[in-house]
Amino acid sequence: MTRAPISGIEIFLAIVRAGSLRAAARSLGVGAPAVSHQLKALERKIGVDLLVRTTRSIELTDAGRTLLAGAAPAFQEIVDAIEGTRAIGKSNTGTLRLTLPRSAYQMILAPVLADFQARYPDVCLDLSINEGLADIVKEGFHAGFRLGDQLTTDMVAVRLTGPLTPCYFAAPSYLAAFGRPTHPRDLLNHKSVRYKFITANRIHDWQFVEDGQTKTVDPPMRLVVDDMETLRQAVHDGNGVGWSLRALIEDDLQAGTLETVLDPYVATLPPYYLYYPEQNRRLELLRLFIDFLASKRESHAAPFP
Repeated sequence: MTRAPISGIEIFLAIVRAGSLRAAARSLGVGAPAVSHQLKALERKIGVDLLVRTTRSIELTDAGRTLLAGAAPAFQEIVDAIEGTRAIGKSNTGTLRLTLPRSAYQMILAPVLADFQARYPDVCLDLSINEGLADIVKEGFHAGFRLGDQLTTDMVAVRLTGPLTPCYFAAPSYLAAFGRPTHPRDLLNHKSVRYKFITANRIHDWQFVEDGQTKTVDPPMRLVVDDMETLRQAVHDGNGVGWSLRALIEDDLQAGTLETVLDPYVATLPPYYLYYPEQNRRLELLRLFIDFLASKRESHAAPFP
């Protein structure tokens, strides 16, 4: 495939517009010898003279007129396309596509969503609530939310929360029927409602810290689900012990419809981060969104940890 001499065509069009090589050089911010060199290189590549140059003027040859008629509109389309692309990067209107787990939506985004929409009414947040670890580049997202221990080194990451507090919990009716576990090994005699990672097709490990050591317990599974809200409801209905981020069930705990167990053995988790590929760093919509979340976190009324 023959490569088009784009830079040479740009020089040719500038000469025609300006009326001379020297004027074209000034408009392009380069020296006149560079313009002359580029024009000669273009004519050699095409194999025909494009301009007849005299000491007083330049005239188009038949070949030059043919190139001008076809190249000028096409080159303007390229210029317009570049400007349109640049405008997307700088625009504060349009659609920002994000992927995030339900817990991140509930803890971080939901409490401030109305404020964001009021401040940026021309921005549409296209949200994919997904418990799996999405490939944001392959799947066309601008950014995603993920726990710190799930980040990859090729992404830019912005911390959104402090360390997160998980918990094990059950319904009062279940605890009344089966007893309250006081040590992680007691769970081996209890039923559990477990979470399954969609992408990895793996059951979430139940880990506890005792005497500075992390230990895993695998109690009998009553139910396995791939959605945290479904898990909360199943535990609420008395189907066994479950795991969650404490912030997601705080209202139930305050109301007494759920109770935590084994709190002394639970370790904190890494913070939530917003992550995105390096090439999205200059995307204005993403910058506005990140600055907005940062302002909310820094305020005294910050709704998330």
